Amino acid sequence: MKVLIVEDDLDTAQFIARGLEQSGDSAIHCDNAEQALLSASTHPFDVIIFDRLLPSMDGLDAVRILRQSKIVTPIIMLTALSETSDRVAGLNAGADDYLVKPFAFSELYARLKALTRRQPLTPKALELVVADLTLERTTRQVKRADTHIDLMPKEYQILEYLMLNPKQLVTKTMLLEQVWGFSFDPKTSLVQTHVSRLRNKIDKPFTTELIKTVRGSGYIISD
Repeated sequence: MKVLIVEDDLDTAQFIARGLEQSGDSAIHCDNAEQALLSASTHPFDVIIFDRLLPSMDGLDAVRILRQSKIVTPIIMLTALSETSDRVAGLNAGADDYLVKPFAFSELYARLKALTRRQPLTPKALELVVADLTLERTTRQVKRADTHIDLMPKEYQILEYLMLNPKQLVTKTMLLEQVWGFSFDPKTSLVQTHVSRLRNKIDKPFTTELIKTVRGSGYIISD
């Protein structure tokens, strides 16, 4: 992997860079958002590690600028801010993952590898559309009939996966693997509960139902 580290704490940046180099990967370090924006827009990286609290610009604002510039490189935010609202803000800004300090390098590395295994975004895949429902993947904005819809992170991930597979059956097992990372069925109503909440936002206020249940199998999104 070629990794861009955006971190103003030199000790943390060196710790990450050393771990990457020992794993056979390469890293470039920027200690401010402005330098990072220039590097990310002019050089190809496999993944970017972005600190949230930078000296001259909030990391969230920098990530938004990258996404608005159609830079689709996977981003993991690394920060001491641990509240749920902080995590949601990071994901809504366009980050793909969020890790709280202090952290173990082994967990950070596993998350970096997972991000690089994802199907890379292409310009055509940046906006997903089903009927009057749109999902902008760079900004994580969801709209239906020009009405903005606020989703929690898991709701967004479920909807994104459904919209990536329109008119196809998406099973409960597939959602558990893709959204929660479970390789087994924990025998809970986890999926059903989240899909129900998603439907209350996506379908209930509108006349046409887009998310359909295939009884005993899973779900299909279609117009």
